[in-house]
Amino acid sequence: MFKSKYRSTFFYLAILIIGIALGYFIIHQGSQFENQPHTTADVPLHSAWSHFLDHLHENLSYPLAILMLQIITIIFVARIFGILFRKIGQPSVIGEIVAGIALGPSLLGNYFTEISIFLFPVSSLGNLGVLSQIGLVLFMFVVGMELDLKILKNKAQDAIVISHVSIIFPFLLGMGLAYVIFQTTAPEGISFLSYALFIGISMSITAFPVLARIVQERGMSKTRLGSIAITCAAADDITAWCLLAAVIAVVKAGSVVSAVYTIAFAAGYVLLMVRFVKPFLQRIGDLHSTKERLGKSIVGIFFLTLLISSWTTEVIGIHALFGAFMAGVIMPTNTSFRSIFIEKVEDVAQVLLLPLFFVFTGLRTQIGLLNEAEHWQTCFWVVTIAVVGKFIGSALSARFVGQNWHSSLTIGALMNTRGLMELVALNIGYDLGVLTDEMFAILVLMALITTFMTGPALDLINKFFKPEIENNGDLISKKNKYNILISFGNPNSGKILLRIANMLIKKSKENSTVTALHLSIGNELNTYNSIEYERDNFSVLNDESEKIEQPYTGIFRGTDNINDDIAKMANEEDFDLLLTGIGQSVYEGSVLGSIIGFTSKVVNPERLLGSLTGKESLFNHSGFEDKTTALLKAVHIPCGILVDRGLPEEVKNILVPIKTLSDSFLLIYVHKLVQNNDVKISFLDEDEVIKTSVELKEAIRSLDYAAPNQINIIEEPKTKDIDYSSFDIILISFIAWKQISFEKEQWTKKLPSTLILKP
Repeated sequence: MFKSKYRSTFFYLAILIIGIALGYFIIHQGSQFENQPHTTADVPLHSAWSHFLDHLHENLSYPLAILMLQIITIIFVARIFGILFRKIGQPSVIGEIVAGIALGPSLLGNYFTEISIFLFPVSSLGNLGVLSQIGLVLFMFVVGMELDLKILKNKAQDAIVISHVSIIFPFLLGMGLAYVIFQTTAPEGISFLSYALFIGISMSITAFPVLARIVQERGMSKTRLGSIAITCAAADDITAWCLLAAVIAVVKAGSVVSAVYTIAFAAGYVLLMVRFVKPFLQRIGDLHSTKERLGKSIVGIFFLTLLISSWTTEVIGIHALFGAFMAGVIMPTNTSFRSIFIEKVEDVAQVLLLPLFFVFTGLRTQIGLLNEAEHWQTCFWVVTIAVVGKFIGSALSARFVGQNWHSSLTIGALMNTRGLMELVALNIGYDLGVLTDEMFAILVLMALITTFMTGPALDLINKFFKPEIENNGDLISKKNKYNILISFGNPNSGKILLRIANMLIKKSKENSTVTALHLSIGNELNTYNSIEYERDNFSVLNDESEKIEQPYTGIFRGTDNINDDIAKMANEEDFDLLLTGIGQSVYEGSVLGSIIGFTSKVVNPERLLGSLTGKESLFNHSGFEDKTTALLKAVHIPCGILVDRGLPEEVKNILVPIKTLSDSFLLIYVHKLVQNNDVKISFLDEDEVIKTSVELKEAIRSLDYAAPNQINIIEEPKTKDIDYSSFDIILISFIAWKQISFEKEQWTKKLPSTLILKP
């Protein structure tokens, strides 16, 4: 082995030396053919540096280099703005749209002109525009796939009434507005028909993807109200895009009569896709609905369908985006297939390419052109009519079909969300020459304002109007019961937490409830991935629930701040105990801590900042990573943090260390465990707290009287002399844990599974 290793090294070095020598010889011999031979040594040093700088400048100005720099800048700025807007409770798409405007002439071009010219030279905008259109095609394909046409079949009546009224009402108001402002805002040479139709459709659009994510974030997905809102938005989306296709046909043709041929061809195209292409794709989807079977050739068929569909509608004259949307709608309805395919396309479309569209829109949006009072007056009326038309139209129609005022106004607020879909329509209008630069900027502001106001409007509605209490058989009333909330990330941790919850309420289930919460990082889950993730994360809990006969209510949603959402649910709803597991810090890397595998010697930047600002002592560690510590501070109800080291299925022996009198609250949980299980409780009185406290001693004695032979007190022996392997789990207070975990690190390594409780 040793000789073989050195033989390979010598062979490699020999080949390397011979190769360099041969290369040098060939170059030296070949240089004789040059008319003016020169070497690098002949060039002065300062000239060589200038030559290098010239090449560097050429490389930087090369179209591909500019495009790559643009993409890097756009993605970076878009993600920052998206995160900032999520922090203030707004959809990330609003932040990304604002990022696009900030990188355009309204901010960067106005205040940092040289940087703007360097980043976005006029010659590069063509490439940026083409890439942004590809991103839009993929995005519209995903939007089409996210639409579940089954919900339209099941709940079509009310949804169609609400959605169509919410289109007709703002459409007519928009046409009325066009009549008033046509002479002052319309481009030269554009007909009133084209202008009025386009202003009308721009007032009528609802952003289905943004609405769906707002419904999901607010935990409304499984409610009747959320279902109605999603159904209305789906019906609205299909209707609005069909209308937009007709409007584009009229604008391009110049009159309704001339557009009849285009519309007829479009209708034939839709019929062909639904009647012939869809059944064919459905058969392929049924046969290839798993990642293993969805090979490149099958993926190629679906992408080819997307491209042919987009090309066809572009040639017909109703825009490529309608073809992409239609291709998504006719994709196989198999949930597994759509989930896999959306996952393949969505990240590339939304993270990489879609921000390019926002910036491309931002480069067209020149808010500085709105420099006259008349422009802002027009902007005011556009926003007012957009809100009145969509919000009031949706709310009144919902009220007319039997919804209460809370539900009606909520539907109105959600349907008023325009977001990205509005920008898509506006860019089409701008490309067709229907909108001037000023009117384009006004309508972009309208899209931002109407989307931005959705969250605050929903909060106000919930504040002033009482929500209807739904009779949902899946939801169990928590009134006058002992209610446990378990929050888990890993399904196996969730299973163990459910088992612990069951130990506390096993014989009193009729007077208790268990709610299991799983939060998925990132609030932009699509419908199909959401279904798949929920099924995967709760399947283990469902099996355990059946095994131990412990019912629970499962809650699944996307989030960008797990701690905030857990704390909000724990504090605002009627829960008596939160059970969760140990988190893992992103600052740890792969190095586990010295205690039980969750601490780190690395200084956390957030903790360092807290120490510098006086909010937290740098060395005041609790033995938890920072997210767990922050959660304990934010939650105002009793908490239990589980450190799992292989909890047995049947718990028989429990150790309860008592370090101070404040640990007496642990008797609440000891009482529940004794009452509901045949377990033996051993109190560890190393510091003689029980021995010297009459009240505590009497409380433990009453427990012993209620459950003979189940209570034991271990006095005086040092922790190192105890055989911890004989215990299945330890119940310990948070204060005691902070003390002993750092005083006796070697001792903590010997502990079995531990439940750390905070009152």
